[in-house]
Amino acid sequence: MIGRLKDLFSAPFQLVLAISFSLVAAISIAIGAWAIAQTIGDYLSEAMNERVARDMQLAQTFYGLKLREIEGITERIAADPLVIQNMQSSSQEVADSTLLQQIRNNLSGLVLGGNYVIFLLDPQGETLAGALHSVAGQQSELDQLENWQSLPIIRQALDAGKPRAATEVIPADLLAQAGLDDQARITIQDTPKAATQLFDEREGSAGLALISVSPVEDAAGELLGSVAAFHLFNNDFTLVDRIRDAAGVDTATIFLGDLRVSTNVMNEQGNRAIGTRVSEEVSQVVLEEGQEFVGPAFVVNQDYITRYEPLKDHRGQVVGILYVGSRQASFQRLVNIFNQRILLVALATILFTIFLTTPVSRAITRPLNQLRDLVAANRRVAEGDMSTRVPVRAGGEVGELASSFNSMLDTLQTTQDQLVQSEKLASLGQLAAGVAHELNNPLGTILLYSDILRKELDPTSPYQEDIELIVNETKRCKGIVSALLEFARQNQVVAQPTDLNALIQYIVELEQKRFTDSQGEIVLELDASLPVIQADLAQLHQVLVNLIDNAMDAMPDGGKVTLRTINQPAGMVTLEVEDTGIGIPQEHHSMLFTPFFTTKPVGIGTGLGLPIIYGIVKLHRGQINVRSEINKGTTFTIQLPIKLLGVQQPGAPAAELIGEN
Repeated sequence: MIGRLKDLFSAPFQLVLAISFSLVAAISIAIGAWAIAQTIGDYLSEAMNERVARDMQLAQTFYGLKLREIEGITERIAADPLVIQNMQSSSQEVADSTLLQQIRNNLSGLVLGGNYVIFLLDPQGETLAGALHSVAGQQSELDQLENWQSLPIIRQALDAGKPRAATEVIPADLLAQAGLDDQARITIQDTPKAATQLFDEREGSAGLALISVSPVEDAAGELLGSVAAFHLFNNDFTLVDRIRDAAGVDTATIFLGDLRVSTNVMNEQGNRAIGTRVSEEVSQVVLEEGQEFVGPAFVVNQDYITRYEPLKDHRGQVVGILYVGSRQASFQRLVNIFNQRILLVALATILFTIFLTTPVSRAITRPLNQLRDLVAANRRVAEGDMSTRVPVRAGGEVGELASSFNSMLDTLQTTQDQLVQSEKLASLGQLAAGVAHELNNPLGTILLYSDILRKELDPTSPYQEDIELIVNETKRCKGIVSALLEFARQNQVVAQPTDLNALIQYIVELEQKRFTDSQGEIVLELDASLPVIQADLAQLHQVLVNLIDNAMDAMPDGGKVTLRTINQPAGMVTLEVEDTGIGIPQEHHSMLFTPFFTTKPVGIGTGLGLPIIYGIVKLHRGQINVRSEINKGTTFTIQLPIKLLGVQQPGAPAAELIGEN
């Protein structure tokens, strides 16, 4: 794996860069994906809660419609003239028959389905007539209903003479009279998370029903009795299924206490979860505290997003629960689908980012490969190879660094050459001083005696020419020794304010007297803005004379010598002496400032002129450079500082000295 990575990434920095890009992208995408997933999860959770709240409103609406249907039955019967007339009749047998027929007529008009029981009671609570409408749609007469006035809601309606309608618990003995005890009986099943004790000890045998009681009165307002009707929820699923199918509710349940008596929640076997109980958490909130419960809850055998509302009887006591809920598994499945897609998009984005980082990091680090060239070049320079140069392959800052490195090496090379030249000149200067002192006296003696001998010798003597040759050659040797002494004495600059333009004009006036127009023309290009500099006047005079003489010597067929001054670079001035002569071969450039090197014929030059110029320029903290092309000419460029620090300062201005000369 590591080998593959090394093959994939050409440099460690590129690998680090690619990994860093990938990590940053991965972390950013992961955080973004997590935030999106959380946002979607919260949104879906809120949406599910809103949906369940809507489902509860719909369930309560259907529950209320069921209760109003039963109220409508009792109100119609109580207001039926035949019912009122027969309840006033003295013939009980005929009256009971008519009342039963009216009850059956009302039962046949039911539209919501389910079981119903309707019966008439006299003012004392004794049953006059009754009928049962079963879930299957069959009707049967109930002639043995007794003691129904013991039911609190019926007793209260009879005593107050006012209608009552509510959710009530009907004891098993009363349901047995209507033949509904078997339907009401429910086997209680063990349910995880349910409370240890039943909320209502009648759970499993009693029934939860919607019951309505309406008083029957004559025209004078005298109480003739009452009409009672109820719908039993136990094992009757018409309402919960209607809530599910018509309202689009996932699941609905009606509880007697904490026991499911009517539900479309299924257990693991696929059967209705009748007989299971609500969790203790929900029971505590809804049944004990009488508050609604909203949120996730454990229902039968799995988690649901739920809403529970307490069901209260006519006295306001909690007797059951109305529940709606949506399986959390379906919600979680939706969330998982979203999360999977987000994860897929995140992974694809990360992979795409990793794929992109390879060329991007390579493009970024390609200029940095120049740094390796710099390191290798630096190593070679440290080993002494000053000819090393770095190829500039990159742009921007790295390219500038490579160019600066090459410029630094050029400067170091030049400085090294100058140091070598300075050391060479210093050594030769010491040698020249010693040799000059040793030769000067013998040469003076030879010249003295040879001159005496020449004067005393007969002009016609055959030895006169030989003596003349001795004198001339001795004088030439004296000139060489004088040049050596002058070269050796270049160790001090006596600086003074110097007008370089004035000095050049003064020297040119002298030099033009020495040369004819056929030998060469001197042209001046002087910068009027040139400042006064600090320099040794005598030494600069020698530099200019030597350069002009060399330029004239380089133009045997005539030409033009240009003396140019420039007020540049900053803090310095530039002097250029340019000729149109024969030029200097490239191979001689490195030896121009070497003592005794000359391209002139033997006996014409000593080879000390340019070394002396070089020494004077260096003593002035300046620079001297040469440009030359064969048959096109040569240009000597000298740069001198305007202010010369650390040298002797005499006081007489250069302009005065020039004038005195």
